[in-house]
Amino acid sequence: MVKNVLGEYLRARREQVGPEDVGIPASSSRRVPGLRRDEVAMLAGISTEYYTRLEQGRDRRPSAQVLDAIARVLRMDAAATVHLHRLAEGTGRPRRAARRVERIRPGVAELVDALAMPAWIEGRYLDILTANPLARSLSPLFEPGTNLLRSVVQAVAAGDDVVSDASVRGLLAQLRGTAGSDAEDPYLAALVGELILISDDIARAWSRHEVQAPPASTTYHLDHPQVGPLDLVIEKFHPVGATDQLLVICRGAPETPTEQSLSLLASMHGTAGQPVTGPQQVDLER
Repeated sequence: MVKNVLGEYLRARREQVGPEDVGIPASSSRRVPGLRRDEVAMLAGISTEYYTRLEQGRDRRPSAQVLDAIARVLRMDAAATVHLHRLAEGTGRPRRAARRVERIRPGVAELVDALAMPAWIEGRYLDILTANPLARSLSPLFEPGTNLLRSVVQAVAAGDDVVSDASVRGLLAQLRGTAGSDAEDPYLAALVGELILISDDIARAWSRHEVQAPPASTTYHLDHPQVGPLDLVIEKFHPVGATDQLLVICRGAPETPTEQSLSLLASMHGTAGQPVTGPQQVDLER
């Protein structure tokens, strides 16, 4: 049986848009959160019957124009709109039975290992697939085989206030965007199920169906036990031919204490100017 992922997404997003957000007078007698189906249909220029069929999974081939109109009504940004189109394209496909192995091209793994800055590869579901020695010296978060989302959720549950709730929600939204229409993937289902058991907040956040593209550039503050505070600038790239993976590179801004601390950390761990000895990586079966 094929899950109605498109309908779930539309319903969750519809419930988050209030009538006042789209110029409809609010009423105290309103019984549903957000917009009603007929209101979405009217604003999108389609029939209520057709929109209802979309939400119920009885119509699985909406046009791009219809999807764009619905996205505008539901106030979706670019990442959420792309996700909507991906769900529609994947709707009606049977669940993928064959498991696959998430691997890195050897050349990319060697590049990561050779970089003089902390670098790693994040997989489809935020697993660390490979990391160079300097990245591994930053934090256990970046050990190959670690799942970033699981680690930060566990940190929050343990009372670590360095990780914000907004960061967790952002990673969840990134995970959903990457998963696309593959919402029934057994690995993804097991991961989300595990996180929901750790925190009720995860269940509420996941049910909102928020989507976020990974930021191309961001900053990350880390208190390192050996070299002290680090204010890292993080840049992310998709390796060619691996759009589900991200190459992540950290650096310190030029002529800052962080740049000097990273150089010190590299010398402490014997990674400065060292030849490539072979990347440490994992192959994850999906």
